[in-house]
Amino acid sequence: MLTGEMLARSAHRFPTRPAVSQGLQIISYQELDGRADQMARKLVALGLPAGTTVGIISRNLPEYGISFFGVARSGYILTNVSVLYAPDEMLYVLRKARIEVLIFDQQFTDTVMAVLPDLPGIRTVIEIGAAAPAAGHLRFNDFCAPCAADEPALPPLPLLQEDAPFCMTYTGGTTGRPKGVLCSHRARAITAHTVMVEEAIDERDVVGIVTPMFHVAALNIMFQPAILAGASTVLLAKWSPQGFIEMVEQSGMTACFMVPTQAASLLQAPEFDPDKLRNWTKVSFAGAPLPDWVQHELRARLPWLHITQIYGQSEMGVIAVLRHWYLPAKLGSVGRQPYNVDVRVVNQDGTDVAPGEIGEVVSRGANLMLGYFDEPAQTREFFRLGDDWGWSGDLASVDADGFITLIDRSKDMIISGGENIYPKEIENVIFELPEVADCAVFGIPQPPWGEVPAAWISLQPGQQLSAEQVLAHCEAKLARFKRPRLVEFVTEFPKTAIGKIQKNLIREQYWRDQDKKI
Repeated sequence: MLTGEMLARSAHRFPTRPAVSQGLQIISYQELDGRADQMARKLVALGLPAGTTVGIISRNLPEYGISFFGVARSGYILTNVSVLYAPDEMLYVLRKARIEVLIFDQQFTDTVMAVLPDLPGIRTVIEIGAAAPAAGHLRFNDFCAPCAADEPALPPLPLLQEDAPFCMTYTGGTTGRPKGVLCSHRARAITAHTVMVEEAIDERDVVGIVTPMFHVAALNIMFQPAILAGASTVLLAKWSPQGFIEMVEQSGMTACFMVPTQAASLLQAPEFDPDKLRNWTKVSFAGAPLPDWVQHELRARLPWLHITQIYGQSEMGVIAVLRHWYLPAKLGSVGRQPYNVDVRVVNQDGTDVAPGEIGEVVSRGANLMLGYFDEPAQTREFFRLGDDWGWSGDLASVDADGFITLIDRSKDMIISGGENIYPKEIENVIFELPEVADCAVFGIPQPPWGEVPAAWISLQPGQQLSAEQVLAHCEAKLARFKRPRLVEFVTEFPKTAIGKIQKNLIREQYWRDQDKKI
């Protein structure tokens, strides 16, 4: 299915139902369909070739939804750019993606204007929310407005194929420079259908979009499935526990996607009140492992809330789903493959591992990306055996029922004295301590072993814990070579926008100026 068709069909079924809202601004399905169509025709009228890249830099605003479907119908490629980028990072991505049309939220004017002089390839700039755009720029509302009677008719929309490139999201950059993950209409349609079915989203739902829409988790794992189902969406421009609680109360929000750090902050917030959250019946998690204590707390304090855990990647869409009725029996697992995706756990030669053994998660099908944009070598590495199976880089085991348990990222594995150490195993032990809110285990250099485990830990509010207590707990649970040699307590971690701890940034300070061949 084409992305534009998803909106068109819901608009036909539910023309007057709210599709997107934020505060007092409410856009019906009929209006969203019309404005997206108008935007698509205006883009085509620019006369750029099919496959032209359109960048968007914006908070969670209704204009993001219009742009998403408008660009989808134009035959151009929507490139979602992180609003968190510093100017040099933004310049790199806009240049790397070969952006020719740029849509940006006025809140980011300073950063955008700082890099535009170095981007001569950008031909058209469209500003969201600007009363008076910069010279040569266009106002978003004007660009999406119907043509006046004396204006020339707009060109028709192109006929598109489902395998045509549609959108690109740059990875969070947890290792090196971010890469553009280029996906087709079909790939994102499969993800939308997967989520709609597996999370039981339907037209009765009010779906909260509470993570940044420039990331696939909000855009493709929540917004797109909600529109496909004909549900109403409510946008939260900036996360806060208080803002979330008010959203649930005021909008009647029933479902949302979160990252674990959001759920943890909500549970720890002084404003937390279960009675104010009774409309909220469905939540899904992805982006980072969900600590067991968060699941236990949510189930205890909001017993009516159905928790669905999703394991996925920008490159693959949804890989596994753990539905609420498998808890607590399958606690710790990320679920099993959804109904419309092929997933296996394999050895390096592509053969299946036995239940309980550790291998790498691979997936095959139209759910996979087309490739990394302008990165042929890394694309070949992703499809390394040339048999259409994409390699996730995630190490996991699978049980006899097909439930997958993530062990770690292959790049995060620690090799100490020739032994493989999986940081997640150590993290799970540390999370058993009730004082711990979050932790990250990583390798640091130490002769003659090569590297040994270290742990950064943040504590629950008002809690105290010593390094000696952590080490004593690990000594009782782990083999000697797996025990952390260093424990540090921190108040925060460097994280991507979707809540993944950037272990590479933590590791760098320990490995800097070190001979890594010790």
